[in-house]
Amino acid sequence: MIKASLRLASSFRNKMILIFFAITIVPFIIFAYYAYMKSIEGIKNANATFSMSYLQQAKMNFETYLDQLNDQVNDLIGNRSVQQWLEREPWSNEEEEAFAVNMLGFVYQRKPQIDALRVRILPLNPSRYPTYMNTMGESIEVGEEEWFRKSKATVVPTWHLSMPKEGLYGRPLLSYIKRFTGLYDRIPRGMIVTDLAEDHLKRFFSPSESMEGQKFLIVGADGRVLFDSFDNEWTGDVIPSKKFLQIRETSPEGAETLMMDGEKKLITYTKMNNEPWTIVSMTPLHALTQPINVMNRLLIFFIAVYLICSVGVVIYITLNFTQPVVRLVRLMRRLEEGDFEYKVPMSARKDEIGWLYRGFGSMIKKIEGLIEQTSRSERNKKELEFQVLSHQINPHFLYNTLESIRWKAENHGRSDIGEMVSALGNLLRLSLNQGKDITTVGREIEQVKAYVQIEQARIGMPLRVLYFFDEEMLELPFMRLLLQPLVENAIQHSIRDNFEKGKVIMSGYVEDQDLVIEITDNGKGIPESVLTQLDAEDTGGRGKRRQGVGLRNVNERLKLYFGNNYKLLIETGESMGTKITIRHPILDSLGEADTDGDERARQIL
Repeated sequence: MIKASLRLASSFRNKMILIFFAITIVPFIIFAYYAYMKSIEGIKNANATFSMSYLQQAKMNFETYLDQLNDQVNDLIGNRSVQQWLEREPWSNEEEEAFAVNMLGFVYQRKPQIDALRVRILPLNPSRYPTYMNTMGESIEVGEEEWFRKSKATVVPTWHLSMPKEGLYGRPLLSYIKRFTGLYDRIPRGMIVTDLAEDHLKRFFSPSESMEGQKFLIVGADGRVLFDSFDNEWTGDVIPSKKFLQIRETSPEGAETLMMDGEKKLITYTKMNNEPWTIVSMTPLHALTQPINVMNRLLIFFIAVYLICSVGVVIYITLNFTQPVVRLVRLMRRLEEGDFEYKVPMSARKDEIGWLYRGFGSMIKKIEGLIEQTSRSERNKKELEFQVLSHQINPHFLYNTLESIRWKAENHGRSDIGEMVSALGNLLRLSLNQGKDITTVGREIEQVKAYVQIEQARIGMPLRVLYFFDEEMLELPFMRLLLQPLVENAIQHSIRDNFEKGKVIMSGYVEDQDLVIEITDNGKGIPESVLTQLDAEDTGGRGKRRQGVGLRNVNERLKLYFGNNYKLLIETGESMGTKITIRHPILDSLGEADTDGDERARQIL
């Protein structure tokens, strides 16, 4: 599966299709997505700014209303009649009934002056006022309720949320409770309970009709919802978002997008100054994005049309451009398999595709001509090899002649002449190497030893030539006639004037897939003029003098055969002698090396 996918991805046609979609469809989709996200972000920011401004104004109006309500309650507390009626508890039923008539009549008269659903003045001991409590529709056991006892025990006004009950006030009521004392003493007299219905709160917190699902909340310090503008859906419950309660503790106001009640909503909130409440505006995100839904549908339709047009363009490009290239690739594969009989169809196109077809046809004709020329060359090569075989008698005749001379010299008691002739024959045999250009390191060293033996016999004194080679490298393939010219150069030009103290050291080892052979002597060194001619030869120049012919020959063969990285490295000086380093790559095998060597030798010769 993976290989098939890679083959598809490597196809020129498929690459063109992928590139086309990458530079047309993908940027368009990315831009559309980016524009959509920015639109959503802009709408959210605009709505958050508007909601925050609305909440600030609503908070200011609501706090003003609560201040006015507190002043209205203080007016009731300051009334002398209320203070006198609650100064002491009634002693009899008649007195308690008179209290009920007076207090209810007073509350009824003052009710229009207080902006609330209901106002109640409660004694601190409701059980002593059964007639009064029954007339108001309250139980005398209200004094045992938690909110009553909590409000009775503090001088700070408190709030109490009562949930819906059957009866006249069958809906949530948010009650403002304030305990009061006497005007001229600190003795508690009673408490005033002012009930606010949802209608009073909706005057300050009304959702926009254009925002579906928007609602306002008043959340207490404990996270309990005191008011919900959407039919009191969450009133009395803890707001279903712990994250919001955490965020509220870090900042007095802000805007966040949170998951609440199963959907994402834009939440803006602000804390009140005089009460531990938080006013919250909550708008579902789908309501905010509703205005751009039509644009999104239009965008999707445009993308679909654009995609269809793009596919048409891809088909056109495929039929007119990539498909001809694919056919040409198939022709090339048939050509690789050796099928030259299939003719390339002519193309009358004037563009690059036509030029490619015509150029391919011309190339096939040239290849056929080269193949025919190669065939003729192979026939000529066979004829030359036959001629070479027919002349192999000459080196054998020479070997046999030298062997006869050595035998007669030994018969006449001239063993020195016999050894010299034997060394010359061995040198000739190793030099010719059966016509092959690749030999071994060991055979090259034997050739050097044969040459040294002949030189010693010729000059009549021993030569100090030392050999240090790793055993494992002696059988490795090596180009012939590389070492003998360098040793000859050291003997003839470096230590010639001082054979008694002069010496030549040859050493070899393997390093990093290369054979490294060093030829060191303690002679007078190589003249600068010879090194200059060697450098000039490296750039293709030819010196007029014939100094350093052996060096140039070896250096040139190494470069031609293995490249410039394998040329001679020469260190020389008058007081330090000469050190020549040869780097020779390790060839795979002698047979392969011989084949390559024959071809490269022909190029060199």
